[in-house]
Amino acid sequence: MLFGTGAAAQTALGTDWSWANFSIAELSCRCGGRFCGGEYWHDAQFLDALETLRAAMRGSPLIITSGHRCAGWNAAVGGAPLSQHKRIAADIALAGHDRFALLRAAGQAGFTGLGLARTFLHVDRRARPTRWYYPGSKAVWKR
Repeated sequence: MLFGTGAAAQTALGTDWSWANFSIAELSCRCGGRFCGGEYWHDAQFLDALETLRAAMRGSPLIITSGHRCAGWNAAVGGAPLSQHKRIAADIALAGHDRFALLRAAGQAGFTGLGLARTFLHVDRRARPTRWYYPGSKAVWKR
């Protein structure tokens, strides 16, 4: 469900926010008002999977570097025209994590879109499972 702003989502969801380790702000569009007012896409199953992933990483924080993107911000940052970020996806910083453990746990948590980059892991819950490497990242994902 798309909310015009993270503030609107917070008002609508009120006390129904059940994901203690994540906030609407960190998952909202980060265009800084250039294209939207901080749109937020709410998906409880996605958030449940994020919490499951965090628990699998033994409670180590997951730093979300990109969540939902409005169409304008997605284009400005070079996102794919059909990017899952235009609904809900997350790029998780690899710093402080074993990249292979994070990847394995993401799959076990139910993420089906897995993008492997040098400094982050992209996760989403698309219908058709897909895994890809971002340019220049394949070498860091080899064992």
